[in-house]
Amino acid sequence: MSIIFKTQNISRTYQMGEVEVHALRGVDLELFANEFTVILGMSGSGKSTLLNILGGLDIPSKGKVFYKGLELSHATEEQLTDYRRYHVGFVFQFYNLIPSLTALENVTVVTEIVKQPMRAEQALELVGLTHRLNHFPAQLSGGEQQRVAIARAIAKNPSVLLCDEPTGALDIETGISVLKCLETVNRELGTSTTIITHNAAISAMAHRVIVLNDGQISKINHNKQRKAADELNW
Repeated sequence: MSIIFKTQNISRTYQMGEVEVHALRGVDLELFANEFTVILGMSGSGKSTLLNILGGLDIPSKGKVFYKGLELSHATEEQLTDYRRYHVGFVFQFYNLIPSLTALENVTVVTEIVKQPMRAEQALELVGLTHRLNHFPAQLSGGEQQRVAIARAIAKNPSVLLCDEPTGALDIETGISVLKCLETVNRELGTSTTIITHNAAISAMAHRVIVLNDGQISKINHNKQRKAADELNW
């Protein structure tokens, strides 16, 4: 498999008043094309910082990070903006939908700013929301809103989908419906999908599970037999 991301000894330090916080401490990592990866760790383990660096939302204090041939750690602001716009889809814990726009319009907004978008209707069909195209966020359940957010992310036709606690605000039944959407995207589109979570049960879906502890990778597990989303329980 070809390498999508490669990090070399990356560290990230924040200054909080007089205290220096070490969010990441020398992380070496490779993520691959078409892979479904879970980055697992408790609050404060550094997983969100790592995801933000991979997504071009932050840069490491030390070390290098590469997306294919682009070194993100030394990219210009213009390069990072293009990278985020054209190559990465983001899914966050909170849906960030525009309340005054329908589900279809929320997705269409993104298709208008990228080079080779998927049709908004196609993206919503992929997440099972063809029957909700003209509903506003307030008329949708939490799980449906998150599925609109996934449709919005994949409508860009990104190489990579980065998901930050996508089920964190949802109950188990709704969370599993969202994970089924992510499973479908990875399988049918071949989009490299990385989920960060503190929920160990989700790890069973992944090709690989990268465990973070105190800003470092403590272990990497390979799942010989992956579970489908609807086989999970927590």
